[in-house]
Amino acid sequence: MQRIEILGCPMDVASMSGTVEKIRSSIIAGQFTQHVVVNVAKLVNMRTDAQLNESVRSCDIINIDGMGVVLGARFLGHSVPERVAGVDLFHELLKMSAANHFSVFLLGAKEEVVAQTTRNVKALYPGLEVAGYNHGYFWDDEAALVEKIRTSGAQLLFVAVTSPMKENFINRWRDQLGVTFVMGVGGTFDVVAGKVNRAPKWMQDYGLEWLYRVIQEPGRMWRRYLTTNSKFAWLLLKEKFKRFS
Repeated sequence: MQRIEILGCPMDVASMSGTVEKIRSSIIAGQFTQHVVVNVAKLVNMRTDAQLNESVRSCDIINIDGMGVVLGARFLGHSVPERVAGVDLFHELLKMSAANHFSVFLLGAKEEVVAQTTRNVKALYPGLEVAGYNHGYFWDDEAALVEKIRTSGAQLLFVAVTSPMKENFINRWRDQLGVTFVMGVGGTFDVVAGKVNRAPKWMQDYGLEWLYRVIQEPGRMWRRYLTTNSKFAWLLLKEKFKRFS
């Protein structure tokens, strides 16, 4: 797994299969692994949010999720064959966990969404052991939630909470969670539960998932993408010119 740096953020260039195998080997060895994926918005926000920056940098595996980051890395001269999308990695890790008899804990979203997600993944991956699940509205007593996770016996924890809350929560409690692997998965539970549709495969392949999200939620998403994508493009140009100066 090769590590590169883009706009001051380290990240790992790896295939999906290579990432899954590294995580599987770490779990078998009992080696704790903190994982994160980065997209354009996260890279931009890390530059002004010191806590988010620290939470991302502390991770053992930093995968490139957004196609914008893949294209940006290539623009700067890095060889990045593919992205490792968080929702796809989530499914691959569940499949791997079922095959290896690893137990998982699902944390995040509304109660009805995480409950439906649990039912759906059990149906998708026969033999998968879900040690427990909990909704994402636990902020008034984080310690109690952490204890619930620790005593569940889960080996993998997936946190479906918005950024930067999930990254900071994981980094704050990593040593008390009692799991071997932890990963933030954002809005993945909404997709798995059938509440939100994911972009068609052709849009995913062309890096247009952001456009699909804007079409689905124009009032909430257009400003975010316009702002962060513009900043990202400007930062890439400055970085490119700096290398030639």
